[in-house]
Amino acid sequence: MKRLECSCGSQVFFESRDCVHCGRELGFDPLALEMVSLSDAGDGILQSAAGRRYRMCANGSEWDVCNWLCAEEDTHPLCWGCQFNRTIPDLSLPGNIQRWWVLEQGKKRLLYTLRSLDLPLINGWQDAENGLLLDFIEDGRSREEYAESFVSTGFAGGVITINTLEADDVARVAVREQMNEPYRTVLGHMRHESGHYYWARLARDETIRSGFAQLFGDEKMDYREALDRHYREGPSPDWRKYYISAYASVHPMEDWAETWGHYLHIQDALETAAAYGVIRKDVASLEVGERIGLWRDLSITLNELNRSVGRGDAYPFVINHFVESKLAFVDTAIRRLQQQPGQR
Repeated sequence: MKRLECSCGSQVFFESRDCVHCGRELGFDPLALEMVSLSDAGDGILQSAAGRRYRMCANGSEWDVCNWLCAEEDTHPLCWGCQFNRTIPDLSLPGNIQRWWVLEQGKKRLLYTLRSLDLPLINGWQDAENGLLLDFIEDGRSREEYAESFVSTGFAGGVITINTLEADDVARVAVREQMNEPYRTVLGHMRHESGHYYWARLARDETIRSGFAQLFGDEKMDYREALDRHYREGPSPDWRKYYISAYASVHPMEDWAETWGHYLHIQDALETAAAYGVIRKDVASLEVGERIGLWRDLSITLNELNRSVGRGDAYPFVINHFVESKLAFVDTAIRRLQQQPGQR
């Protein structure tokens, strides 16, 4: 994440709607990947100091769940990022507007990173074959009329599905403890599932498929059988030697998606650390091995800081040489994706 500032020079967050120092309205331009300080030009139009004219995304102006901007001339009421939504939470349910806000922030950070990596990215409304859409859906834990239903977070047919309760801290922590997971976040889910989305594009590349088989295994292994075995027997005792997480050991495709998700974690965290002067290196110019080494040091620092204030580790994972080789493969796959045609 870049260091974002108001025009007054005050530092602001990626999610900020106004500057706490000067009070000026803010909005994020998803095409320029920049925060913009705004003034009211009337009739719903907002103007930057440079004279660029915008409208606030309808999900921001109507529901206060988005701070992204649309160009004045855009005919669609939603910003570029909100156009990736297929299903939004049921807003008749108590607490769902706040949950939607949490889901949107996770999604927006995912989209920011994918754009920063110059990956081909288009929504499924514009390209049904190659596009991406997201469903934020409730199940029986949210409302009585869905009592027999259960919505699992996952990916299928170009659609990432996130159970709305993942945006509820209490519900998410309960599932994390039930599943004996060290880490479970909305952003983590989205980064993981985006790995499945991009594999659908990479699977056409025979060189990538060959490299995948050598590192991750047979992608055609029976998925349901592997998942049932994992939940029945648990991961093998030595999973830490070969995988970034216990869940990565379920199936080669989950190993890929977990590794992809961690690559995005590392990418965004290192960029943020460099932008804020925590590390003084041009992260983009570093080879993947150098970035991983830098992240090992930084993640230990983050964990020690968290422990110093009585919290759990920020990054409770170990990157050994097996995992490093898989992260390097993800880096190679991203270079291949950057060469693919497609809207960015």
